[in-house]
Amino acid sequence: MKVESTPLKDCFIIHDTVFKDERGYFFESFHQQKFFEQTGLPVAFVQDNQSKSARGVLRGLHFQTGAYTQAKLVRVLQGLVLDVVVDLRKDSPSFGQSFSIELSEDNHKQFFVPRGFAHGFVVLSEEAVFFYKCDNYYNKSSEQGIVYNDAYLNIDWKINEAEIILSEKDKMLPSFHEAKHLISFSL
Repeated sequence: MKVESTPLKDCFIIHDTVFKDERGYFFESFHQQKFFEQTGLPVAFVQDNQSKSARGVLRGLHFQTGAYTQAKLVRVLQGLVLDVVVDLRKDSPSFGQSFSIELSEDNHKQFFVPRGFAHGFVVLSEEAVFFYKCDNYYNKSSEQGIVYNDAYLNIDWKINEAEIILSEKDKMLPSFHEAKHLISFSL
């Protein structure tokens, strides 16, 4: 496992050692002790989630508030996605900044998203299977979000706007500035 820092504090790209031979491949997708040794972040995952989506499906930008904030370790089992995060921690030097990374079944990269971030992804392949571990349980009443095409954030989703497929819920999300009163995260 190799951990690479990103421009956003506490967000990490995880490069796993993949062993390949004529039978296929093997890699250790998470090792708590190694993760802690390389990041200094104690994390205990309690819930795994998986979704399958078609090209153009954009899920996000989502976050949970209060006692239900979540850190996530995300990866793609099939296909290709653009994964995007926004730092919502008001005390952070990268508050209001975004970062994106392509995750695929071929590059085997994983992305650690700490608590206090909005998270979303868009499918760039014909379909994708997306998997993530969470360090806190999902709580519907704590779920919040920011609209994907917020002018202030100005995120390049690397897909034609006409191809984007959103849920009705995600179409109604507030802007970054409208959501500021929901944001109470600190470092």
